[in-house]
Amino acid sequence: MLELAILIIFPLAMFYSAASDMLSMTISNKVSIVLIVGFMVLSMAIGMSLQEIAWHWAIAAIVLVVGIGFFAAGWVGGGDVKLAAATALWLGWDFTLPYLVFASFAGGLLTFGLLIVRSRLLPLFLTRFDWINRLHRKGEGVPYGIALGPVAALIYLQTPWMQYVFESAGR
Repeated sequence: MLELAILIIFPLAMFYSAASDMLSMTISNKVSIVLIVGFMVLSMAIGMSLQEIAWHWAIAAIVLVVGIGFFAAGWVGGGDVKLAAATALWLGWDFTLPYLVFASFAGGLLTFGLLIVRSRLLPLFLTRFDWINRLHRKGEGVPYGIALGPVAALIYLQTPWMQYVFESAGR
């Protein structure tokens, strides 16, 4: 049951946040809360030491503080900042920097792609979808959750969380 929770909670939260951001340009605070609670419950369940847990919280706090600066500058949305910090909580020191680098690259590609799409006329058959109209609208923000979520799910495959699952399956 523990292994199933490790396999489901984080990836599901990441894909939900990406879909939510794409469809509504928002990432619910509930996603971050689920990630925080899930981390605390599962980290204790797998026997992570209090020192390890504290280090995970430290990197999450750093990501949150830097993210708040980015939010204040108008570069990212508040939901993106909270999601990135909650993601860092799960990924820890070893995987947060690769996550942020790859997510930044994916976010740049997403932004570039949206700029191209927004410079063209939207095909008539797509105009009936509100979320597509919102994504196409010039001056609208970029739903970075589309980049943050899937990149985090891919990085997660390399983490000690997955190592724990594979080791448990081998017992």
